[in-house]
Amino acid sequence: MIPSVAWRNIWRNPLRSGIIITAIAIGMFAGVFSATFMKGWMAQRLEAGVETETSHIQIHDPDFRENYDIRQFITNGYELAEQIDTNPAINGVSPRVTIQSMIASAETGTGVKIMGIIPEKEKQVTSLSEYVTEGDYFESISRNPIVIGKKLAEKLKIRLKSKVVITLQDADGHLTGGAFRVCGIFNTANSMYEASNVFVRYEDLARLGMLPEGVAHEIIVHLHDQNELEATTLELRDQHSSLEVLNWKEITPELGYLNEIGNLYTYIFVIIILLSLGFGIVNTMLMVVMERVREIGMLMAIGMGKLRVFLMLMLETILLTLTGGTIGIALGLGASLALKQNGINLSNWAQGLEDFGYSPIVYPVVEVEMVVVIILLVMLTGIFASVYPARKALKYNPAEAIRTE
Repeated sequence: MIPSVAWRNIWRNPLRSGIIITAIAIGMFAGVFSATFMKGWMAQRLEAGVETETSHIQIHDPDFRENYDIRQFITNGYELAEQIDTNPAINGVSPRVTIQSMIASAETGTGVKIMGIIPEKEKQVTSLSEYVTEGDYFESISRNPIVIGKKLAEKLKIRLKSKVVITLQDADGHLTGGAFRVCGIFNTANSMYEASNVFVRYEDLARLGMLPEGVAHEIIVHLHDQNELEATTLELRDQHSSLEVLNWKEITPELGYLNEIGNLYTYIFVIIILLSLGFGIVNTMLMVVMERVREIGMLMAIGMGKLRVFLMLMLETILLTLTGGTIGIALGLGASLALKQNGINLSNWAQGLEDFGYSPIVYPVVEVEMVVVIILLVMLTGIFASVYPARKALKYNPAEAIRTE
C-alpha cells in the first residue's frame, strides 16, 4: 500500500517531479557515457601498449636494460626461446637482438632502437604486422629490408623503397654501418613509438653487429590468457633465476595505472554528479514536506504511525531518484552501445592524442560491474537524500500541523 501511495504522491505535481527526474536522467546519462568513454579510451591504450609495444613478458640479461650494451646478450637465446615455448600457458615466444643506434636518410638522421626480429615468430607475440599501412611486413624486399614508423618516415623524409643507413658499434667495439631499404611503414597512433623504433630481420642485424650465432638481447613472451601473467612470470623467474624476467606491468608501470586511474576518475565523476543531484533532491523533498504539513498532520492524527509516514516519504524520494536514474543509465548505455561499433571520432585532436600514444578513434566499453556500481550509487543517493526531509516531517505535532494553512 505505502509504495503505491508514494508513487501517486510523486505525480501530484508532475511539473516539479518531471524537472527533477529530467535532471537526474541527464546527470546519470553524462556519468554513464563518460564512464564507458573513459574505460574504452584507457583500455585501447593498454591493449596497444601491451599487444603492440611490450607483449606480456620480456626476458633479458640482468645488465642489458641499464645501457643497452650490445655485448650484454643471452648466449643461448634462440635455444632458450624454443624451450620456453613448450609451456602450455604461452602463446608465442620470439627472440630479438636490440641495439640503440643511429639511422640516417639522404636528408637527416636520428637515434632509434633497432630491433632484429624473426617476422614469423614476432607475429605470435605482437600485433605490429597488423599496423603496417604502407608496403608489407618483410615480404617484398629480399636484402636488408626494414620496417619503420610513419612518424620516423616523416622525420627522415623517406617513403617506401627509400634507402636508409644504420650506424652502430658492433660486439668488437668497432663502428660499422649498413644500408637498408624500407619495405613497410607502420602506423600505431603512437607518435613516440613510431619515431623511436625500427625493425629489421634478426639475421641481418646480428650479422651487422658481429654477434655470435643464436644469441638474443631479449626474449618476448605472449600468453594465451592475461590472467596467467603473474603465475607465469614467477614460474619463468624460478626456472631462469640468472636472467631478468619482467612482465609488462614492471616494464611499463604507467600502462598498469591506466585502468586504475580510469576507474577512479569514473567513480569520482559519478559521485560528484550524484552529490549535486542529491542536494537538488533534498531541496525538492523539503518543499514537498512543507507543502503537505496539514496533510501529514491529518495522517498522523487518524492513526498513521510515524514509521509509516517516514517510509512513505523515503519511498517517494527513492522512487523519484530511481526513475530518473534508470532513464539516464538506459540512455547512457544505449548511446555507448550505439557508438561501440564505429567509435567516437576525435580526429580534430589526432595530433595531440597520438603524441601521447592515444588513438583518435575511441570505442566505448560497457562493463557489467561498472553499471552495477553506478546503480548502487544511485540507490544510495536516493536513500541518503530521503532521510532528512522524512525526519523533518516526523517533528510536526499533529494538532499544530492540522491547523497549518
